[in-house]
Amino acid sequence: MKTKKLTLLGLLSALSLILFVIELRLPALIPVPGVKPGLSNIVVLVALFAYDRKSAGAVLFVKTVLGAVFAGSMLRFLYSCVGSLCCFAAAAALRGAVKDKQAWFLSAVAACAHNFGQLLVARLVMGTPQVWWYAPILVLSGVLTGLFTGLCAGFALPLLRRIDSR
Repeated sequence: MKTKKLTLLGLLSALSLILFVIELRLPALIPVPGVKPGLSNIVVLVALFAYDRKSAGAVLFVKTVLGAVFAGSMLRFLYSCVGSLCCFAAAAALRGAVKDKQAWFLSAVAACAHNFGQLLVARLVMGTPQVWWYAPILVLSGVLTGLFTGLCAGFALPLLRRIDSR
């Protein structure tokens, strides 16, 4: 791996982690547990479009593991890890079929996959199938927040490419 690419991936990882920590400190946008904008996912999405699956996976891994350390909760790590794996699997699978201008679509699908992963964990942790009643709210929030993060990534991607081409 080139030193320049490694440096940029390190910066993207740090930026993703910073956004994750900032989001932890923000008050909830709506009074529904688990609904957050996912600002750090903008950076992971940019890495996926600018580089490759492996690079984006590395940024996501750093954000997920260190984010759990900073958040200080093993249960939060479990939710975040499974959600991130589902999200990344969906994004990586669709990446080849989605053009840069359609990052918003891939992001919305990936956000819904993230919420599905978190519902799986909730089902296991709580031991009740009633958590699935929460799915429509999480799908709606996943689509809306995914569209937002995808649009932000679409705006940021040309900037990273300009920096990377120097």
